[in-house]
Amino acid sequence: MSETIQAQEGIGTAGATEAPATVRTVPLSRGLSTKLLLLTIVFVLLAEVLIFLPWIASYRLNWLKERLSTAAAVSIVLVQGESTSLSRTAQNDVLMAIGAKAIAVRDGGVSRLLVVAEMPPKVDEHIDIASIGMIKGMTGALDTLFFGGDRMLRVFGPVGESDKEFELIMPDNSLRNAMLRYSRNVAFVSLLISLFTAMLVYAAIDLIMIGPIRTMTRSMLSFSEAPDDPGRIIHPAARADEIGVAERELSQMQERLQKMLSEQKHLADLGLAVSKINHDMRNILASAQLMSDRLRQVKDPTVQAFAPKLLRALDRAVSYSEGVLHYGRTQEPPPARRRLRLRQLVEDVQGLLDIEQGIEFVNSVEPAFEVDADSDQLFRVLTNLCRNSVQAMAADSENALVRRLAVSAVRLGSVSRIAVSDTGPGLPAKARENLFAAFRGSARSGGTGLGLAIAHELIRAHGGTVELVESIGGRTTFAVTIPDQPVRLDQARSNGLRRPA
Repeated sequence: MSETIQAQEGIGTAGATEAPATVRTVPLSRGLSTKLLLLTIVFVLLAEVLIFLPWIASYRLNWLKERLSTAAAVSIVLVQGESTSLSRTAQNDVLMAIGAKAIAVRDGGVSRLLVVAEMPPKVDEHIDIASIGMIKGMTGALDTLFFGGDRMLRVFGPVGESDKEFELIMPDNSLRNAMLRYSRNVAFVSLLISLFTAMLVYAAIDLIMIGPIRTMTRSMLSFSEAPDDPGRIIHPAARADEIGVAERELSQMQERLQKMLSEQKHLADLGLAVSKINHDMRNILASAQLMSDRLRQVKDPTVQAFAPKLLRALDRAVSYSEGVLHYGRTQEPPPARRRLRLRQLVEDVQGLLDIEQGIEFVNSVEPAFEVDADSDQLFRVLTNLCRNSVQAMAADSENALVRRLAVSAVRLGSVSRIAVSDTGPGLPAKARENLFAAFRGSARSGGTGLGLAIAHELIRAHGGTVELVESIGGRTTFAVTIPDQPVRLDQARSNGLRRPA
């Protein structure tokens, strides 16, 4: 079966040279199925070769024993009768039947030549049937098979239970021809066994492994074409082996990826919607700024007290309207860090919050406490945390409950740690699981969960962390940790040189 895997077409960016459409295919000759089939055939043939060596050695030894046994039978007849009664023609017929040149027998240390056609000038190899071992037999068989055919052999040894030793002088061409025929037969049978075994192994592994892998491959390609289609998610089989684990992990990964893509699309749509109203929102806020400037001319002390706070709030609102949801489209700008008096920043946050009557705001930051951070970004972080606390406590309608929001700060070496605590009902389990995930970490109905996600991103840009310290009924505490900026060595040396003595 031909296996074909098509890859998606690469699409260049606008204005760039468009890459040609590519289709990557895996032909039959390079597919896993063909490789598995060929490897199985090769391995079975290799096993047959290893088995063939003792087989061919045993065949050679048995062939020589048969010839020697026949020669022994003829020798016994000749010894018991009159050897001279055999004519030259009869002797030649006996030797031709055995394929030998001469037959001899050794009895009591005396050797007697019984039948001879023509005595060869030399003997190339002496073979003692009784002393041939496995290694010697295999090496001798390979030597005869590859280099024999024109040698003269002397084969000798006892036969059966006889106390006589029989000798046979013969050429090895008949032996080599017999071994070649045997080898061809073994090779043919081995090839059939290899093919049959390979087909069985291939069918079993294709059913157990290759087939499911092919299914997962098709599922991944199908999912890549339309990742937002729930029908493209693979349905794992109820298997307990590695393939089953891989299918279940692939299914879960596709589900997570689909959910993440849905959230990213939500963020992109939200960013697009905000960009459409951004222009009109800036005009409205600009008009509000003009009217707020006129409030400064009013001599009323109350107006004079609130006018600066209103102007600062409008300035921040104009800034937010330009990039309030950059989180959904691009990255926040890097923080412009300066030394800030944190207590004053917390007071600005308190003035911006719409704190209901009955909610106590406690600013426990020391007046001289300083933090190294971006003023606007830290203001946004604290505003989001404090607004979440106020909204959580405002949902409690019971008058006897203590509703308090407290902001405190401590310094641990070069690290500033800001704590925002409230006496609200605490975060539900779902909100704690997805605490800093946009659109999933909201603790109240109708919330977007963007506040904590934005706070997390802004503080991470400072090299710090936002963490939930505790959340139980009656106490919830978030901690914001911001390390000071590292001082460059060359800058520190420069400042040290300019420092007055």
